[in-house]
Amino acid sequence: MPVYNQSRSRVIQLIFAVIFIVIIAQLLHLQMFSSDLKIQAENNAIFRKVVYPDRGIIYDRKKRAVLENTIMYDLVVTPNQVKGTDTAALCRILAIDTAEFRKRIITAIIKNSYYKPSAFAALVSPDTYARLNENMYKFPGFVLQERPVRTYPYSAAGNVLGYIGEVDTTYLRKHKTEGYEMGDYAGLTGLEATYEPVLMGQRGVKRFIRDNKNRIQGSYENGNYDTAAVAGRNLYTSMDIELQQLAEKLLGSKIGSAVAINPKTGGILAMATSPTYNPNLLTGSERRKNFSQLFLDTARPLLNRAIKGQYPPGSTFKPLGALVALDEGLITPSFGYGCSGAYYSCGRPVKCEHHDAGHAANLRAALSHSCNSYFSQVFRMAIDNPNFSSTQQGYLKWKEYMNAFGLGVRLNIDLPSEDKGNIPDTSKYNRDFAGPRWNSCNILTLGIGQDRMLATPLQLANAMCFIANKGYYYTPHFVDSIENESITDTSYLGKYRTKHKVTNITNDVFDAVQLAMLDVTRSGTAVNAKIDGIDICAKTGTAQNPHGKNHSLFVAFAPMDDPKIAIAVVVENAGFGSTWAAPIASLMMEKYLNDTISAKRLPEVDRISKADLIPAAIKHWYAVKDSIKLAKLAKQIDADKAPVFENTTDNRKHTFDPEAEPNRKENDSTDVSAKDSGIIPKQYQPRKPK
Repeated sequence: MPVYNQSRSRVIQLIFAVIFIVIIAQLLHLQMFSSDLKIQAENNAIFRKVVYPDRGIIYDRKKRAVLENTIMYDLVVTPNQVKGTDTAALCRILAIDTAEFRKRIITAIIKNSYYKPSAFAALVSPDTYARLNENMYKFPGFVLQERPVRTYPYSAAGNVLGYIGEVDTTYLRKHKTEGYEMGDYAGLTGLEATYEPVLMGQRGVKRFIRDNKNRIQGSYENGNYDTAAVAGRNLYTSMDIELQQLAEKLLGSKIGSAVAINPKTGGILAMATSPTYNPNLLTGSERRKNFSQLFLDTARPLLNRAIKGQYPPGSTFKPLGALVALDEGLITPSFGYGCSGAYYSCGRPVKCEHHDAGHAANLRAALSHSCNSYFSQVFRMAIDNPNFSSTQQGYLKWKEYMNAFGLGVRLNIDLPSEDKGNIPDTSKYNRDFAGPRWNSCNILTLGIGQDRMLATPLQLANAMCFIANKGYYYTPHFVDSIENESITDTSYLGKYRTKHKVTNITNDVFDAVQLAMLDVTRSGTAVNAKIDGIDICAKTGTAQNPHGKNHSLFVAFAPMDDPKIAIAVVVENAGFGSTWAAPIASLMMEKYLNDTISAKRLPEVDRISKADLIPAAIKHWYAVKDSIKLAKLAKQIDADKAPVFENTTDNRKHTFDPEAEPNRKENDSTDVSAKDSGIIPKQYQPRKPK
């Protein structure tokens, strides 16, 4: 045989050998390593039905279910089984067109592969479910899947309880070791998000055998391979749902919030924010549509102002300023200051609404009358404390007190996205005044809760717990206990069961401040907040608002000798603290302490709840401010993600007390800036500590 024929023969043999090896390798791969054909075969013969567990129920302090479950249905599709489906009939029932049908099929393939089931129409309405159920034989590849969904029987506390949504790829990546799959729902906001590992439960799976026409024939292997769903565990909270409903009613048609805490435990009794929403809007088949409307609402009903709203505390801060001065030995309860209507010792007057002699003769009188001159002087004494080498050192000690009281730091409540307010540090003032050349006069209005001081309503209520308990507080929280509590649960909840004694202030100091706060409701600025037979320690406040009327604030605790409730109320654009915030807080305290509201005060509930305190100008301001932003966001709204809000806090420096000068605006202020930091304050001789 010629040589070239032998060579050609070897080449042909080699080609056949290579082809044979490739075929054998592919067969080995398909038989031993690849799961694709196995999955297809199993999907053809076995129907895998996911059984979603009931999420844990959330109860209030009286064991009333405030968040529970009901059953709805998802229409689920397995794309590789959609053969011979009556597309037109399905589109008619779902009120979609064929283009939308194809889009959903493609989305299901992209999200969860060609062989795995995905939600085609989530949480269909009862009417749609009934029509689908009658015609399912026309839709091979589609099944109706039971889905436990949330229901809120009291239609309240939406911003506290939160809501659930379908997990996306981002969520799956973050929680890849926790067993989530496409189609699962998880808590996105509120307690639903914080306690997701407790509430979620564990899904089960049932397997059924089916014939060559895709009809279910019975259980696969007698159910030996089935796994049972495990329900989530229940949460038992400190919330009083009736008090929560009352707070939301009183705050209706207003912008603001209210927080009530049991000072003995730190358990939150109510946390209302307004405007709010009916949480049932974010369940069921209309969830996405309703979420879009709520998210685009310029009044921000999805924003929890109790932990996200940051306000200058105004005069509600004064009891804390008194504690510092008393504890440092700078004043005694008998210390008085001569005020004739303004504080003049720093060159530029800080107005006070009182002119009569003796209204600041001692601490008790000064606090009950809310004298700005008195507390401006007390603040300067703390900052210029002779025990420290400089103004900056004195300020750092004062800031240390503020942080210990829970201001300027996150309290770590069991809700996501808590803001920390603001107690400025020295670096901020060093930037303002081109170095450490500033003095107590430059930051004078910090002493009356202004300047750059900011606090959330939660922080203000917690500060009242600190005063009520005479030196300690528990971290504010909602969940008191968990069903079948494990060691891990106990470890997590331990931080809410730990007493925080953050200072060594003596009981005598607290007694002096409490008596002064008691006079606020007996003869001072909040006599309209009195409740028959109950001693209430309180303080009113008014915070500057550059966009309209000033904000109304009120803080309190009661009864004085055995505190059971501490409260903070903020009503935006409502003027003096005694006008709106005080009566709202008073009604809430009466409801909680007496378990009812007296008949003579029921008209007051009606009057307040019907008052619309959202001025047209404020609505217009929100609309203009948000219009461009919302136009951009409209195409990006995702109901399966927690909403994110910009921090819209006005962080400018406030230099006067709106309670004393209600008609004054910020542009009329006499802000002491870097250019005039050389003002020389009138000297005084600080009292040396005893």
